[in-house]
Amino acid sequence: MKEIIIENEKIGEVKARLLLDKNPKTCQAIWDALPLKLSLARWGEELYGTIPVEIGEENAQEDCEVGDVAYWIQGTGFCILFGPTPVSKGDKPRTVSPVNVFAKIEGDPLIFRQFQSFEGVIKRGE
Repeated sequence: MKEIIIENEKIGEVKARLLLDKNPKTCQAIWDALPLKLSLARWGEELYGTIPVEIGEENAQEDCEVGDVAYWIQGTGFCILFGPTPVSKGDKPRTVSPVNVFAKIEGDPLIFRQFQSFEGVIKRGE
C-alpha cells in the first residue's frame, strides 16, 4: 500500500502517493474500499464527490496544498485539490469544512483543471 491511481479516459492514470505517516487510518479505509467509481463535481479548483466510505477526523485540516487528495468528513467525499477554492484566502486550496489529507498527486496536479466534472475510477497502485 504505497499509492492509488486515479484514472479516466481523457488523462489515463494519475498516481497519488499515500500519506501513511500522516493519516494511516484514512489511508487504510480508502485502500480497503478500492476500486471505486468516481463522479466528481468542480468547486473552484477542487473536484469532489461522495464515496461509500465513512471515516472520522484524523489530523483534519481546512488549509491544504496544491496536489493534496483528501477525504471530506462531513460529506463522505473524495477531494482532489489543485488550486484555490471559493473560500481560499490566497493561492492555496482551502476546504469548506475539515478534511483528512491522505495522498499527494505525483506529477502535475493542474492536469485536473481541464475538468468541470470528472468521471473515472480510483484503484490500488503498488
